[in-house]
Amino acid sequence: MSYSSKTLSVLGYANGFTLWHYSTPDTATTVDSAGYFNAAAEMLRNGDFILANTGQGGGSPQHGIFVVASNQNGQVDLSDLSPLGSADTD
Repeated sequence: MSYSSKTLSVLGYANGFTLWHYSTPDTATTVDSAGYFNAAAEMLRNGDFILANTGQGGGSPQHGIFVVASNQNGQVDLSDLSPLGSADTD
């Protein structure tokens, strides 16, 4: 699959920082590949957080935070997913 602008939305914005949400059937490793978010390069800034739900609609869903590691000349690269809620011990 590829980036879908329909599922990237702003949750909050302050002091030059944006908190985003993104949901996709793509895996986390696909989403954090350099270039995945190039179509959104004009909106994303270094240090922005993207709360993500990946692998939706089948497979192995993952939930967590990506950080925009770099965005230069329209080339966007994210950090690896930092997982949230990865363990349920009850």
